[in-house]
Amino acid sequence: MNVHEQFAEDLSLYALGTLQGEERAALERHLQECSGCRREVELLRGDTALLALSTAGPRPPARARQRLMDAVAREPRRDVIPRRKPWWALVPSFVAAVMAALAAFFWMQSSRLQRDLASLEKRSAQQRTELQRAREIVATLTATDAMTVTLVATKTPPQPQGKVMYVKDRASLIFLASNMPMPPSQKAYELWLIPMQGAPMPAGMFKPDARGSAMVINPPLPVGMEAKAFAITIEPEAGSPTPTMPIVMMGTGA
Repeated sequence: MNVHEQFAEDLSLYALGTLQGEERAALERHLQECSGCRREVELLRGDTALLALSTAGPRPPARARQRLMDAVAREPRRDVIPRRKPWWALVPSFVAAVMAALAAFFWMQSSRLQRDLASLEKRSAQQRTELQRAREIVATLTATDAMTVTLVATKTPPQPQGKVMYVKDRASLIFLASNMPMPPSQKAYELWLIPMQGAPMPAGMFKPDARGSAMVINPPLPVGMEAKAFAITIEPEAGSPTPTMPIVMMGTGA
C-alpha cells in the first residue's frame, strides 16, 4: 500500500479521531490528493469499528485487531512540549507595564507639584498680609492728622519735660517744655547751654502757660558752639549771667 512516510504516524490517530490542530488540517489536505493514504484511513476506521463491536458482539477478525494494534504500536509516544511564545507576543505586556510605571511617576510628580504650589500660595498670602500691615503702620506714623497722646500713671502728677533741638552750625535752637509748674513770683525759668569747655551760656528765658507749656526759639548763641548738655534753673525775671543753684532740670546730648 502506497502510504507516505511523513503521514504514516498520523493516520492511526486521525482514524481514532484524536489528531487535532494544524497536523489534522495538513493531513486532510494531503488526503484530498493521495488515494493510497485515503484507503489506509478507511481500513483503519474499519478495524476500529470492528474492535469497538467486539465488546458487545462477535469477536472481530484477528487480522483487523492485529492491524489496529500494529498501527498504534508504530505511533511514537509524543512528549507535549509547550511552545514558546515569540518575543513579539510579549510587547503588549511590556508596553502596558511601562505605561503603568509612567502613569505612577507622573501622578507622584503631579502630587508633589500640587503640594509645592499650595505651600507657595500660603507663603505668598502671608507675605501679602505682612506687607499690608507694614503699609498701615507707615501710614499711621506719617499721617498729618494723627493724634499723639502721652500716657502717664494714674493718680500721679505729670512730670515736667523739656526737649531741645539744637543745630550748632546754624546756632539754631528750639526748646519745648510741658507740665512745667509755675515759678515763684517775680521769677522765671532760664535755659542754659553747657559747652564742652567753658562756663554755661544763657539760652533763653521762659514762663509756662496755664497748661504748663513753654517754648524758646532761636535765642542769641554763637555759631559752632559744641554743646555737652542743657540745664534749667529758676532765675529773676530779667535773667542771670550765671546759673543759680539748684538746677531743676538737665539733659545731655544723645
